[in-house]
Amino acid sequence: MPPERATALPATYLKLVATALIWGATWIAGRVAVGEASPLAVASWRFLLAALALGGILVAREGWPRWSFGQWRTLAALGASGIFLYNICFLYGMQLIEAGRGALVVALTPAVIAASDWLFFGAAMSTLKGVGIALAMFGCLLVVTNGQPALLIDGRVGIGEWLIVGCSLLWAVYTFVGRRATRSLSPLAMTFGASVTGWLMLTVAALAHGSLFSLSALTWQGTSAIVFLGIFGTAIGFTWYAEAVRRIGATRAGAFINVVPVSAVLLGALLLDERLDVAVLAGGALVIAGVILTNHAGARLATGLNSKEKTA
Repeated sequence: MPPERATALPATYLKLVATALIWGATWIAGRVAVGEASPLAVASWRFLLAALALGGILVAREGWPRWSFGQWRTLAALGASGIFLYNICFLYGMQLIEAGRGALVVALTPAVIAASDWLFFGAAMSTLKGVGIALAMFGCLLVVTNGQPALLIDGRVGIGEWLIVGCSLLWAVYTFVGRRATRSLSPLAMTFGASVTGWLMLTVAALAHGSLFSLSALTWQGTSAIVFLGIFGTAIGFTWYAEAVRRIGATRAGAFINVVPVSAVLLGALLLDERLDVAVLAGGALVIAGVILTNHAGARLATGLNSKEKTA
């Protein structure tokens, strides 16, 4: 390992821990913000702040972007999936269910990505990886149904739960489109472009809804929540995470995402006085355990494939 990389590791890990805590807090901030303003308005102002901050960082580091039509098309797909539709599901969902419970559902995302990669893109699969995905999905079922899986069969799962499940599916789409985008764009440029295109979509929707400037009910708490979502949750969090992926790899960086739902549950209890049922917490533990198992199995598969390539 080069000396400069070795000295960068402690700071990298500290930033990853901070990012996970920040992303856990975004669930609390989102719930506070949508209690005082329309979800579309909250999302639009959030990503305006994020785009301005990310744009400043991008210009300072890489200069003014000059993107082709094809790159803009890819960025529009990222903005539609990971910014526009994701935030509609996230913020409207936060109006209907607890922040901690929502974060436990979204903890399923890495398992959804792994399963989709196998189903649609032919990624390697092992028994251990399959068990991890199944465990995570069963845990998600417990969280969504409040520990009563029969509710799903009876059709009694609420719209809030389905919206948060939609967050996981949309983030999987964002991940796969992003994998293509990073062939020609840096992670920072990709995040900035997605934020800009997503912000444009959210702003048009908020204007059509008539809620973009309906902010008279905002208190300092709601305003602070929107600023936190834009600057810390998006601009800083996304940048630090992208830096970590570049320095220590996606697998090791991704493992820190497991801290996010834990952070959200603890902060929800502390700041919003949320109390989740034992069955929901058990389901969340299964989701996290399943994701850890999936990541571990994926790392073993990747190591095995690399070893075969070297000996071939």
